[in-house]
Amino acid sequence: MIGKLFRRSASKDEQDTQPEQGPRPKGEKSSQSEPAGPDRGNSRRGRGGQRGGGGQKAKTPWSLDQFQVPEQEGKVRFHDLDLPLDLMHAIYDQGFQYCSPIQGRSLPHTLNGHDLVGKAQTGTGKTAAFLITIIDDLLKNPFEGERYAGEARSLIIAPTRELVMQIADDAKALCKYTDLEIHTLVGGMDYQKQQRNLNERLVDILVATPGRLLDFASNRDCYLDQVEVLVIDEADRMLDMGFIPQVRRIVRQTPRKTHRQTMFFSATFTPEVDSLVEQWTQDPVIVEIEPERVATDSVDQRVYLASSDEKYTLLYNILQSDEVDSLIVFANRRDQCRRLHENLEAHGFSAGILSGDIPQNKRVRTLEDFKAGVTKVLVATDVAGRGIHIAGISHVVNFTLPEEPEDYVHRIGRTGRAGKTGTSISFACEDDAMRLEPIQQLLGQKLKCEQPPEELLVEPPKVKVKRSSGPGGDSRGGRRGGGGAGGGRRPRR
Repeated sequence: MIGKLFRRSASKDEQDTQPEQGPRPKGEKSSQSEPAGPDRGNSRRGRGGQRGGGGQKAKTPWSLDQFQVPEQEGKVRFHDLDLPLDLMHAIYDQGFQYCSPIQGRSLPHTLNGHDLVGKAQTGTGKTAAFLITIIDDLLKNPFEGERYAGEARSLIIAPTRELVMQIADDAKALCKYTDLEIHTLVGGMDYQKQQRNLNERLVDILVATPGRLLDFASNRDCYLDQVEVLVIDEADRMLDMGFIPQVRRIVRQTPRKTHRQTMFFSATFTPEVDSLVEQWTQDPVIVEIEPERVATDSVDQRVYLASSDEKYTLLYNILQSDEVDSLIVFANRRDQCRRLHENLEAHGFSAGILSGDIPQNKRVRTLEDFKAGVTKVLVATDVAGRGIHIAGISHVVNFTLPEEPEDYVHRIGRTGRAGKTGTSISFACEDDAMRLEPIQQLLGQKLKCEQPPEELLVEPPKVKVKRSSGPGGDSRGGRRGGGGAGGGRRPRR
């Protein structure tokens, strides 16, 4: 009986050594309803019953009569998509009325089981697009039979810990009135705690970074052979960060592409990304959302010409302005971020730091404090440049211009969101000048470079700065943070 066998995926991408089943018809929902093996080396503990019915967490009755959205030409309403009531309730709570362009163009296809390839920049609503598809599938196709600990029904792979946590937060908001279980697997956090969560609660939606997911799969704490929906988010970013070999190993452990639904998202499509799309999807619907402008019109972009020694002075005085409510300052290297953070704290600013060498639990607290307004300034490498949605950021400062022009767009996209305006200020010294032209080519416009106003060049008070002794740090006192450009290393997982 195939349903009682321990199904193991092929050793090569999408080969025919996987279990025989009929192909998943396009236009119908995929439902893997057979229970998995009874023992699996005693590493998979059985859990009775199915999960996925909605409404158990709802406290008061709710109906669509409370969610009135008029039809509007050229826009798709969530009402038009035949979504479960409990999902509609959560969408109502989020304040959504009409689908964003990528949601409106993708959901009619993905809700009917089609694979999808989406090209879209951050902030376009793609996260909600794939989460709504997953939740709709899980609620309408409850698992029949016995479930097992660590056995995921849907899987979302993302390149960074911050993006994984953000996706999970969005999923929890949309699953508010269901009993669907959401898990995250990320490096830098307690393995045993994540392991206990997998053993104690069923896994409906699993969001993970590639390396940590492979750790759990290799240790037989997590199983992917029952995955019904697979999402690969920020594929270009994972390619840049060297994660694709790990993602390949993960995909091999899921059912073949004819037996799962696959959604593939990337901001840019290179020949390497196109090759992955061909391997991992079947007859996908292609949705490409090109913004009218690469950089949003809601962001006032300024470039100040300054020497390396003047950069911290400019940052200090910008932070003194009453116009600054909250600010993210980006630098290319971790040591630059560390020096900036030390200087800002020495000058009395409430500041947090977000880079790849910061422990994950501290990074989570740092983001929470910044979102809550406990800290005014967040110093970050590009690990925070994509996928992190924080409301109310008034200013973004590029202490050093990024080496990749696309990262400039992602950085300034942290402000000017949700109908608000924002300000981006970039410091350009002699080392940064060569990076301006590729950015301008991507934007399709010239950036006005100007001398900073005199009031921003007033020397800050001299203070003693305690330097950390971490990698790249020193123990010398001093006033200014590190300037200049330098090679921007990719953030670690």
